[in-house]
Amino acid sequence: MRLPSVRYRIFNVVNLIFLSLLSLTMILPFVNVLAQSLSSSEAIMNGEVSFWPVAFTWINYEYVFGDFSFWRAFAVSVGVTLVGTFVNLVATASLAYPISRTEYKGRGFIVMFVLITVVFSAPLIPNFILMRELHLVNNPLVLIVPGAINAFNFFVMRSFFAQLPTELIDAARIDGCGELGIIGRIILPLSKPVMASLGIFYAVSHWNSYSTALYYLNDSAWWPIQVMLKKLFESDEISVDSGSSMYSSLAHTSPEGIKMATIIIATLPIIIIYPFLQRHFVKGIMVGSVKS
Repeated sequence: MRLPSVRYRIFNVVNLIFLSLLSLTMILPFVNVLAQSLSSSEAIMNGEVSFWPVAFTWINYEYVFGDFSFWRAFAVSVGVTLVGTFVNLVATASLAYPISRTEYKGRGFIVMFVLITVVFSAPLIPNFILMRELHLVNNPLVLIVPGAINAFNFFVMRSFFAQLPTELIDAARIDGCGELGIIGRIILPLSKPVMASLGIFYAVSHWNSYSTALYYLNDSAWWPIQVMLKKLFESDEISVDSGSSMYSSLAHTSPEGIKMATIIIATLPIIIIYPFLQRHFVKGIMVGSVKS
C-alpha cells in the first residue's frame, strides 16, 4: 500500500487547522451568548463575561419561562414550522415527481416558469396587494401558503426523482400498481434522504422567518418568536403583555441577560433536531445535487 505523499499530508494538516479555526468563528459567538444568559446583570454590564458564566444565575431563564407572550410566540413558531414543513414537502414532491418523469408532456414549460421565479421576484408593494386580494393579510396562513414551494428545493427533489430507476416503476405498473400506489409504496420510501434534507431547509426557513409576519400580520397574537426577538432588541422597555410579561421587569433585572436567554431558547429546537436527521441530510444533498 502506497503511503500518502508529504505534500498531501501537509495539505491535510493545513486544511484541518483552517476548518477548525473557521468552526470556532461559528461556535464561539454562541458560547458567548450562552455564557451571558447564565451570568448576573452586573457582570454583563461590566463586560466581564467572555466564554464562561460570571456570577452564575438562572434568573434570566426564570423570566423567560414565566412570560406568556414568549411561549405564545414560541407555540406559533412551532405550529408554523411543523405545518409549513409538511405543506412544503407535499407541494414540492407533488410538482417535482411528475416533472421528473420523461413521459410527462410539457414539463419543459413548467420548469421554465419555476426558473423565472428564481431570476425575478415580485417587489414588496405588488406582493402585498396580492396577499390582500387573497385575504391573507392578518391571516396566519400567510406564513405558510405563499412559500409552499421553493424553487431551489424543487430542482433538488426533481433531480433526485429523476435518478430513481425507471425499470422499478415500470415493474410496479405491470403488477397493477396505480400512480398513487407507486408514489406511496416505492417513491416515498426511497425518498427519505431528500425529504429529510429538504425538510431541514424548510423547517429552518420557517423557524427563522420574521419579515413576512412583520409585513402582513398586525395582530401580535400571531407573531412568531423571531418577531418577538426583533421587538425585544429594538427596545429594552417593550411590553407585549402587561403584568406577567418579563419585559415589564427589565429595569429591575438584566435586559441583556434576558435577551441572551431568549436567543438560546429560540435556537435550541433546530440544534436538537438536526443530529437526528444528519445522516439523511448528507445523503440527500449528495444524491439530489447531481444534475439530471
